[in-house]
Order: sequence, then structure tokens, then C-alpha cells
Amino acid sequence: MGWFEQYGRKDLPWQHPRDPYRVWVSEIMLQQTQVATVIPYFERFLGAFPDLDTLANASLDDVLHHWSGLGYYARARNLHRCAISIAEDFDSQFPCDQTTLESLPGIGRSTAGAIRSLACGQPAAILDGNVKRVLARHYAIEGWPGKSRVQKRLWDISERLTPEKQCAEYNQAMMDIGSMVCSRGRPACHQCPLQATCLAFAQGNPTAYPQSKPRRELPVKQACMVIVLNDRGEVLLEQRPPSGIWGGLWSLPECPPDIPLNRWCSRYLSVEVDRQQLMSERRHSFTHFHLDITPVRVRIKNPRYSLMDEGNRVWYNLTQPDSRGLAAPVKRILQELEIDDETTWETS
Repeated sequence: MGWFEQYGRKDLPWQHPRDPYRVWVSEIMLQQTQVATVIPYFERFLGAFPDLDTLANASLDDVLHHWSGLGYYARARNLHRCAISIAEDFDSQFPCDQTTLESLPGIGRSTAGAIRSLACGQPAAILDGNVKRVLARHYAIEGWPGKSRVQKRLWDISERLTPEKQCAEYNQAMMDIGSMVCSRGRPACHQCPLQATCLAFAQGNPTAYPQSKPRRELPVKQACMVIVLNDRGEVLLEQRPPSGIWGGLWSLPECPPDIPLNRWCSRYLSVEVDRQQLMSERRHSFTHFHLDITPVRVRIKNPRYSLMDEGNRVWYNLTQPDSRGLAAPVKRILQELEIDDETTWETS
């Protein structure tokens, strides 16, 4: 606590004011994402959705648009579902008990503890990635924290150490020590207030804890993203299904790699390809696989009368982009599109 008073972070945007809504949004954003990355997204998100009712009444498309670039889009979908649930079931008042919080979409045990301790003034333990690392090193706990046995031990320690008073300051101090001092790769042990009792430091191998997740070779999948251009220079976008990869986001149509592009466009889009142009391949990595994307720009015959807008399809104006949620690699591809160079097109 003395270390936190002198060095801890007290000016993060979600700390002023430190109400349940702001703490909740920040905690969801901070899952899998570092503080420095989250801050500008948080500020823009709160600018668009300053309170729970505004978020609950917003369209999922608008929410995904403001989340675009943070990744792990299930977090944004759960955030929206959770806001609607609190607005409808709790009269827009954020609950502050553990069981109710954990029953809400996207809120687990540690996030519920963070909301209770940081925003509701209650003593509640947390176990985010930073706290796991500090505890695993301090007590030299072997094993990967993703294993239930290791996680249970860490939770038992966290529950035992969490104080009844000044819990918010304590939890913030633990997160700050993990982020600022007890970092993953190069811990600054000489600056750590826990050095004297840290077993990993005494052993001389703090980075041996916690053990990493067992590595496995990620599979590689292929995707051909089709950039269909009409005679006004607009691009055809499709909304993806609500669940799964990029759920609910707008993306480019995808031609299976084993089907010729002309045949697929004729069968799936009911159009004939006039000309096509390959763009450079790029890789987008997910947690469980790599996706190698080959974008193909396509000019179609009689485009003005083809592919009328449907519920899940729109013509997207590149010069006047609207506020719909775009998958991150799709957004980058659209930004790369330039004025046509007629010499680089291939006639089909």
C-alpha cells in the first residue's frame, strides 16, 4: 500500500469518476489488452456511450464500430447484451453482488470482483493476468494458471490476502505491481515492494513463473476476400452471422479457395466477372489459428442493376464511410484501395 501511494496509477480515465459502468467497460476492454492500448478506445467509447442506457439503446452495429480494432469481438457483443439486461432487469442500476454479476453476459469471477471492489466499495478478490503473475512468482507456484488445480490455488491465496478495508486501493496496487514492476519478460525486481518475501526472486528465476501455456502449432486457414466494385466505386459488404469469428461485423464476401472465382460469383452473387485484380496476401492471427487472406478486386458486368441491397448486404461508399463495425483486416484492405490502374486488371 505504501508503494501504491507513491507509484500507483491514480489518473486512469475510468477512475474519475469510478462508477460501476465505467469500471465495467474498462475491465472488459482490459481483458487480453494492455492499458496503453485501451485508454484511447475507452475514451472514444465513453464519448459515444456515456452511460448504460445509451449503450443499451444503441445498435450492435454502432457498438461494434466503436470497438473495431480492439479484437476479441465477443467482448463487445457481451457488453451490449449485458447493458440491455441491466437496463431491462435491474432498472438500469448496476448490481453489486457477486452471484448476480457473474450471471450477466461477459462477466466472470474476477471482473465481478473488480466491479465490487473498485466501484462498489466492497471487499472482493480479483485474479486478472497481472495478479496471477505476482502471486505465482511470490509463492513460486508451479504449473500453467489455466489448469484448474493451479487456478484454484491462486484464487485461494487471492481470497485470503484481500483486505476488508481499502480493498480498492489494494486491488489496484496488485494490478499496478504486475503491470509496472512484475512484468512478464523483464521484471524490475529491484523496484518491487514484495522482493524480500518473493520465493521466485529468492530462487533467482522469477520469469520461470507462471509457466506458459503449452505451445502447439496453430493451423493455417485460407480465405479469398472478394472486393466487388460497382460502377460508382462502391464496395459490396456482407454482415457476418451474430456468433463466430467477427460475429455481427461487416466483411467482404469470401470465396472458398477450392472454387473458381468466376463460378462462385455467378452462383453466389448472380453476377458475371468482367475483370479481376489480385492484391497482396496478408495474415491475420486468431487465438486458435492463422488466417491467410488473399483479397481480389472484381469488376462485374452490368453492376448498376446487380446485387441490390439486402438485409445483410450493403454497397459501402469508400469516400463517405458510415459508422458500421468492420472486421479489422477488412478495414485495412478498404484503406488500401486506390484509384484503378487499368493496366493491372485481368479480363476474365
